[in-house]
Parts: sequence; structure tokens; C-alpha cells
Amino acid sequence: LFESELFGHEKGAFTGAHSRKQGLVEAARGGTLFLDEIGDVPLNLQVKLLRLLETGTFRRVGGVEPQQAEFRLVCATHRKLQAMVEDGSFRRDLFYRISAFPIELPSLQQRLDDLPLLVEALIRRLSPDRQIHVSEEAIACLRAYRYPGNIRELRNTLERALLLADGDEINCEHLPAICPADTPPAFTATQQYNQLVPLHELEHDYLRWALASHQGDKRSLAQRLGISERTLYRKLEKALSQQD
Repeated sequence: LFESELFGHEKGAFTGAHSRKQGLVEAARGGTLFLDEIGDVPLNLQVKLLRLLETGTFRRVGGVEPQQAEFRLVCATHRKLQAMVEDGSFRRDLFYRISAFPIELPSLQQRLDDLPLLVEALIRRLSPDRQIHVSEEAIACLRAYRYPGNIRELRNTLERALLLADGDEINCEHLPAICPADTPPAFTATQQYNQLVPLHELEHDYLRWALASHQGDKRSLAQRLGISERTLYRKLEKALSQQD
């Protein structure tokens, strides 16, 4: 069925093939063919895909005449193709053929600065008729989470929160899977200080809050703060000793 979708088939090529069908390769002539999750293509079909890219021709299923192909190929995958090449589950020659210009899209965990904008865009898409606001505390919870399911997990989390929220604001209580009961409030200097304080005192308070918000993950916190783990440990040692 995959081969028929990609290359098309001739009438009578198999049971149920009552007429000729145009495949995706033929339909993309003069344009772009996008193959999502290229890492899931079975080995036996990887051979035919490689032949298509090398020769620029293909045959419909059940056909004998070669057809000319003319398209720009774009592939996507969540798998590590190079590791798959090493373990033999992905053809090396196909890997080099499709990786002429790789573009790596960072995971959500690697671009948490984009999270407020992504949250806003997803909420508008999920609930266009409601004016929903996400509290600072909820944003802090979302920032501290690691997102093993990437952007799809964020979308599902917000969709669930929208179902739980009766009003016009999403709070930590609407994110039970992400926000533990003891999640610290968002850090806002103007809420904690009504007079000028030494800068190191403000830094120590912020570091203690940041560590609690990051669920004690010091390596990830150091990356978010843009400092080395050694520097973070030194600063935290001072901050925690001051607290004691």
C-alpha cells in the first residue's frame, strides 16, 4: 500500500485496483514531495526510494514503463537516522542521499524562551471563541517541565487545561500533571521588595526560586541560565548558606 501511495498503480495491479491511480511522486511533479517520518520507511521500500532519487524515474505498481519524476524532496523524522544507519535499520546510501541540507529543529525543552508565544498561539487555535489568559504561575510551571512528548505534549496539556478551566484564566490547578502542589510562585522582584537591596541578595533569592522551579535539575538549570554547572554550584552554595 505504501508503494501504491508513493508511485501509483495500474488497473488490475492487485485485488481492488479497479482503475489507474496517480501516486504522490507523480502528483508532486514540478513541486515539493514531503515525506514525514522517513525513519519509519521499511528497508525493502528504502531501496525503491533510493532508486527513485538516483535515477529520477519510477514505475507504477503493476506497470512496466518507467515514468519521469521531477520534484523537490523534503523529509522529516523524530528519529536519529545516523544511529539507525549504524545499527542497520536505515540504508547508509539513502541517508547520505537525503541529508544534503539538514535542518535541525530544536526540541521544546531547548527553546523554552518561545514557550509563552507558543502557548498563546496554541490557545488561540484550540479555543478561538474564548479569551483565555495563562497566569504567570502556570507559565512558570510550563517552563520548568521537560516535555518528553515535545510540542504535541504541550498542545495536549493546554487542551486539557481548557477543559478544566471554567473562567478566563488557566492556573496551576488546571495543569495537575505538570504543576505539583508545592510549585513555587512566579518570581517577581516588585512583589518581594519594597526597597532597594544589595544585588547579590536579589540574585540569591532568584537562584533559590529558579532551583525550586526547575525541580532540582541543576544541569538543565545551568543551561537555561547560560552558565556552567560549576559556576551554578558555587552560586547556589552561597545562596543556600545565606538562607540557612
